[in-house]
Amino acid sequence: MMSDFKKIGIGLTSFGLFFTFLGVLLLFDKSLLAMGNVLFLSGVTLIIGAQRSVRFFLARRRWKGSACFFSGITLVLIGWPIIGTLVEAFGFVNLFGYVFSPFLCRISSFFTNNVLALHQLKVQHFSDSKCTHDFVLLAVV
Repeated sequence: MMSDFKKIGIGLTSFGLFFTFLGVLLLFDKSLLAMGNVLFLSGVTLIIGAQRSVRFFLARRRWKGSACFFSGITLVLIGWPIIGTLVEAFGFVNLFGYVFSPFLCRISSFFTNNVLALHQLKVQHFSDSKCTHDFVLLAVV
């Protein structure tokens, strides 16, 4: 069973990501980006707890990601939204990149398996007809 703090934290994190996306979509609106940053940080803090979030952001192996992430938030808050968002995105990938790694591996393996099956299907289909191999290579690419 999930506690109420975690439920609220998931909501705040979701709204934070939504406001950040909306701020980027609306040509780097400073207020939406700042609101998204505050909501995201407060949501993460509620999900994993205050002590664990401090340990997470101040871990020795994550200091580059944390420095870039918080520097990007500071740049957004002082009025440089484009540069701040880019620096913050770099820090976000460095901090939370391990979360995306298994997801991207599964997507790439799914894509590779389906493309190989599609390739075999097209080769069989085109080899049955009277087409050249050059056309098969163009159709696959």
